[in-house]
Amino acid sequence: MARSTKTYSDFDFTFAAHPAKKDLSRKYNDNAIKQSIKNLLLTRNFERPFHSEIGSPIRRLMFEPAGPMTAVVLKRAITDVIRTFEPRVTVRDITVRDNLDNNAIDVRIEYQIVNTSDNMFLDLTLERTR
Repeated sequence: MARSTKTYSDFDFTFAAHPAKKDLSRKYNDNAIKQSIKNLLLTRNFERPFHSEIGSPIRRLMFEPAGPMTAVVLKRAITDVIRTFEPRVTVRDITVRDNLDNNAIDVRIEYQIVNTSDNMFLDLTLERTR
């Protein structure tokens, strides 16, 4: 029985030129998905023209007082955004830790790419930008 495998690819958002082809570089499979998740989480609602529904309230939550309820709301927001806009993955677990010394929040997202059995991780450090 043949297993169908799918290759996911996206442009590299650094827009660096490929060394041999001199064309835009691409990211594949798990790297493309990590880039997509990070892009979704860091995009604000109404930031994309004509697609105001794409985005997350994460940056707004960075200005809330740090506490257990903020962590719960942050986890829920991350789960909702990934579930709605990234159909290539299934979220397994999200860990949110306050990094008060650096005025940031550390987030670890454990997910599984659809039709694979490998668990992948994305670590983000969220900081206020003002």
